Formats: sequence, structure tokens, C-alpha cells
Amino acid sequence: MVNLAIFDYGAGNIFSLKNSLEQAGASVDVITSFDKPNVYSGLLLPGVGNFDPAIKSINENSKTKFHDYVKEDTPVLGICLGMEMFFEKSEEGIEKGFNVIDGEIVVLPSTMKVPHMGWNNLEIKKSGTILEGVDDGSWVYFVHSYRAKPKFDDVITAESDYGVKVPAVVEKNNFFGTQFHPEKSGDVGKIMIQNFLNVCKK
Repeated sequence: MVNLAIFDYGAGNIFSLKNSLEQAGASVDVITSFDKPNVYSGLLLPGVGNFDPAIKSINENSKTKFHDYVKEDTPVLGICLGMEMFFEKSEEGIEKGFNVIDGEIVVLPSTMKVPHMGWNNLEIKKSGTILEGVDDGSWVYFVHSYRAKPKFDDVITAESDYGVKVPAVVEKNNFFGTQFHPEKSGDVGKIMIQNFLNVCKK
């Protein structure tokens, strides 16, 4: 069985994410620090909360640094805010991100309805681990006010069009990110969660 950890920033309900992972056959612990040895085959950074409080929750509650905890072999799935923390910085706050992907997080244009909330379709740019078995044009569920602006486009495996192109899925090494919420995205989301579990089994 795949044993996963969800980091709880204390910002809100992560029950639906935990439930989705357990339905896919994973054993799930909710953690609030990186102080115990990493016995997990995968880590999830959920999409609930705000950038600065979430970064502080991880940095200030853990003697072990994020990079030292996950190293280069623990698969990490960042969802919405969790994905945004992969980048260098965010316009939502002043804290530094984890800088595992070059680039920044910027607010959606004021010409759009913000937050972007609801279903939107994926434009798959290239094959990716999380997208295996997902059809181009599949619909997924978004709730966000910010978007990623990677320095290099090669990390983007799928986009979504919201009047502006929004990187919807990013992948780099052992880091996988979705701007949308797979746990709220029906059967398509279940495929992606299962794909992540498959990575964690390796």
C-alpha cells in the first residue's frame, strides 16, 4: 500500500483530498511538520490557504527544511496553492517560495472574474506523468486567483484558457503540480490521483 502524507497548513478542510486518496487505495497521514523521519512514499501540499501563512506554517513548524525532507526521491503533488509554492515567489505575499521551479506566481488579470471558479478544459501541451490516460479537452475544477508564470515553458504539460493562458499542470523531476483540484474533478481527477500513486509505488 502507498503511504502518503498531506501537509496541513491549518487553513481549512482537507477532508475531500484525504478521502480521494484513500478511495484510490492509499494510506494517508495528515502532518503539520517535517520533524519526524520521512517514512512516506509521497507528499501532498493541498490547495487550501494563502501563500505567506502556508509557507510560514511549513518553515516555522519544522526543524527539517522542505528540500531536506523530500530530497530528490519523494514524489510531491502540489495542488493549487501547493503548486504555487513550488515557484520562487508570489504576488500574493512576500515570503520566498520553495524555488523548485524557476518563475513566479502572478495575480489573474483584473479584466477577468477573479477568483476563477468552476470547470474549465485542459489543453495538453505534451505528455506528462500525471496526465497519462487523460484526454485533451478534459474538464477539471478550478478555484484560484493567481497563476503560475514559469521562466521556462518546458515544465508546463497542460494549460487552460481563461482569457489568459493558465498553466494547469506542471512537472519537474519529482515535483508535480496542478492549478486545479483533482479531488474535485470527478473521473478525470481520479485518473490523475491514481497516476500520482503509481509514481509513489516506484
